Amino acid sequence: MKRYSIKQFFETRIFATAVSVEEWSEQELQMATAVLLIEMIHMDDKIEPEELDMVFRLICDKFSLSPEDAGSLISLAEEQRDNATDYYQFTSLINKGFNYEQKLKLVECLWEVAFADGELDMYEEHMVRKIADLIHIPHSMLIQIKNRVG
Repeated sequence: MKRYSIKQFFETRIFATAVSVEEWSEQELQMATAVLLIEMIHMDDKIEPEELDMVFRLICDKFSLSPEDAGSLISLAEEQRDNATDYYQFTSLINKGFNYEQKLKLVECLWEVAFADGELDMYEEHMVRKIADLIHIPHSMLIQIKNRVG
Protein backbone atom coordinates (compact mmCIF):
# COMPACT_ATOMS: atom_id res chain seq x y z
CA MET A 1 0.00 0.00 0.00
CA LYS A 2 1.36 3.41 -0.94
CA ARG A 3 2.10 5.66 2.05
CA TYR A 4 0.71 9.16 1.96
CA SER A 5 1.06 12.21 4.10
CA ILE A 6 -2.29 13.31 5.44
CA LYS A 7 -2.46 16.23 3.03
CA GLN A 8 -1.44 14.06 0.06
CA PHE A 9 -4.02 11.44 0.97
CA PHE A 10 -6.88 13.90 0.99
CA GLU A 11 -5.66 15.80 -2.06
CA THR A 12 -5.09 12.77 -4.27
CA ARG A 13 -7.45 10.08 -2.97
CA ILE A 14 -10.48 11.73 -1.45
CA PHE A 15 -10.87 15.09 -3.20
CA ALA A 16 -8.94 15.12 -6.46
CA THR A 17 -10.54 18.42 -7.42
CA ALA A 18 -10.04 21.78 -5.73
CA VAL A 19 -11.20 21.62 -2.14
CA SER A 20 -13.31 24.20 -0.42
CA VAL A 21 -13.11 25.06 3.26
CA GLU A 22 -16.15 22.84 3.90
CA GLU A 23 -14.50 19.88 2.19
CA TRP A 24 -11.24 20.36 4.09
CA SER A 25 -13.27 20.45 7.30
CA GLU A 26 -14.92 17.20 6.20
CA GLN A 27 -11.48 15.68 5.72
CA GLU A 28 -10.44 16.75 9.20
CA LEU A 29 -13.64 15.27 10.61
CA GLN A 30 -12.94 11.99 8.84
CA MET A 31 -9.47 11.91 10.34
CA ALA A 32 -10.71 12.80 13.83
CA THR A 33 -13.35 10.08 13.66
CA ALA A 34 -10.90 7.48 12.36
CA VAL A 35 -8.37 8.32 15.09
CA LEU A 36 -10.99 7.83 17.82
CA LEU A 37 -12.10 4.52 16.33
CA ILE A 38 -8.48 3.37 16.09
CA GLU A 39 -7.87 4.45 19.67
CA MET A 40 -10.76 2.26 20.77
CA ILE A 41 -9.11 -0.90 19.43
CA HIS A 42 -6.02 -0.11 21.51
CA MET A 43 -7.85 0.50 24.80
CA ASP A 44 -7.73 -3.04 26.17
CA ASP A 45 -4.10 -3.65 25.09
CA LYS A 46 -5.10 -6.46 22.75
CA ILE A 47 -6.03 -5.76 19.18
CA GLU A 48 -8.55 -8.31 18.02
CA PRO A 49 -9.24 -9.03 14.33
CA GLU A 50 -12.97 -8.44 14.92
CA GLU A 51 -12.22 -4.93 16.15
CA LEU A 52 -10.01 -4.14 13.16
CA ASP A 53 -12.68 -5.47 10.80
CA MET A 54 -15.33 -3.36 12.51
CA VAL A 55 -13.24 -0.17 12.23
CA PHE A 56 -12.55 -0.90 8.57
CA ARG A 57 -16.25 -1.47 7.82
CA LEU A 58 -17.36 1.60 9.75
CA ILE A 59 -14.87 3.83 7.95
CA CYS A 60 -15.81 2.43 4.53
CA ASP A 61 -19.53 2.85 5.25
CA LYS A 62 -19.51 6.15 7.14
CA PHE A 63 -17.34 7.96 4.61
CA SER A 64 -18.25 5.97 1.46
CA LEU A 65 -14.59 5.12 0.85
CA SER A 66 -13.16 2.35 -1.26
CA PRO A 67 -11.31 -0.36 0.66
CA GLU A 68 -7.99 1.07 -0.56
CA ASP A 69 -8.85 4.60 0.58
CA ALA A 70 -10.19 3.33 3.91
CA GLY A 71 -6.94 1.44 4.46
CA SER A 72 -4.93 4.58 3.74
CA LEU A 73 -7.10 6.64 6.09
CA ILE A 74 -6.66 4.01 8.83
CA SER A 75 -2.87 4.08 8.37
CA LEU A 76 -2.85 7.86 8.62
CA ALA A 77 -5.14 7.73 11.65
CA GLU A 78 -2.71 5.32 13.35
CA GLU A 79 0.08 7.88 12.81
CA GLN A 80 -2.09 10.68 14.19
CA ARG A 81 -3.02 8.53 17.19
CA ASP A 82 0.63 7.78 17.89
CA ASN A 83 1.46 11.50 17.88
CA ALA A 84 -1.58 12.70 19.84
CA THR A 85 -1.34 13.79 23.44
CA ASP A 86 -5.06 13.76 24.21
CA TYR A 87 -8.52 13.45 22.70
CA TYR A 88 -9.29 17.17 22.71
CA GLN A 89 -7.73 17.93 19.32
CA PHE A 90 -10.11 15.39 17.79
CA THR A 91 -13.22 16.04 19.87
CA SER A 92 -12.95 19.80 19.36
CA LEU A 93 -13.14 19.23 15.59
CA ILE A 94 -16.12 16.95 16.08
CA ASN A 95 -17.84 19.55 18.25
CA LYS A 96 -17.35 22.18 15.54
CA GLY A 97 -18.28 20.02 12.58
CA PHE A 98 -20.83 17.44 13.71
CA ASN A 99 -24.44 18.06 14.55
CA TYR A 100 -26.03 16.24 17.48
CA GLU A 101 -27.20 13.28 15.37
CA GLN A 102 -23.71 12.80 13.90
CA LYS A 103 -22.25 12.85 17.41
CA LEU A 104 -24.73 10.17 18.47
CA LYS A 105 -23.67 8.08 15.47
CA LEU A 106 -20.02 8.46 16.50
CA VAL A 107 -20.83 7.21 19.99
CA GLU A 108 -22.69 4.30 18.43
CA CYS A 109 -19.64 3.49 16.30
CA LEU A 110 -17.39 3.58 19.37
CA TRP A 111 -19.68 1.14 21.17
CA GLU A 112 -19.73 -1.11 18.08
CA VAL A 113 -15.93 -1.29 18.11
CA ALA A 114 -15.89 -1.85 21.87
CA PHE A 115 -18.34 -4.76 21.57
CA ALA A 116 -16.86 -6.18 18.33
CA ASP A 117 -14.78 -8.85 20.10
CA GLY A 118 -17.69 -9.93 22.30
CA GLU A 119 -16.14 -8.37 25.42
CA LEU A 120 -16.51 -4.91 26.88
CA ASP A 121 -13.33 -3.99 28.71
CA MET A 122 -13.54 -1.38 31.47
CA TYR A 123 -11.01 0.80 29.62
CA GLU A 124 -13.12 0.68 26.47
CA GLU A 125 -16.18 1.73 28.42
CA HIS A 126 -14.21 4.51 30.08
CA MET A 127 -13.09 5.82 26.69
CA VAL A 128 -16.61 5.91 25.27
CA ARG A 129 -17.83 7.74 28.37
CA LYS A 130 -14.97 10.24 28.14
CA ILE A 131 -15.53 10.93 24.43
CA ALA A 132 -19.29 11.25 24.95
CA ASP A 133 -18.64 13.78 27.70
CA LEU A 134 -16.20 15.75 25.52
CA ILE A 135 -18.71 15.93 22.66
CA HIS A 136 -21.59 16.83 25.00
CA ILE A 137 -23.68 13.67 24.78
CA PRO A 138 -25.88 13.23 27.87
CA HIS A 139 -25.26 10.17 30.00
CA SER A 140 -28.80 8.91 29.40
CA MET A 141 -28.21 8.85 25.62
CA LEU A 142 -24.85 7.15 26.11
CA ILE A 143 -26.56 4.34 28.06
CA GLN A 144 -29.41 4.03 25.55
CA ILE A 145 -26.94 3.61 22.71
CA LYS A 146 -24.83 1.16 24.71
CA ASN A 147 -27.89 -0.99 25.46
CA ARG A 148 -28.96 -0.93 21.82
CA VAL A 149 -25.52 -1.87 20.48
CA GLY A 150 -24.45 -4.28 23.23
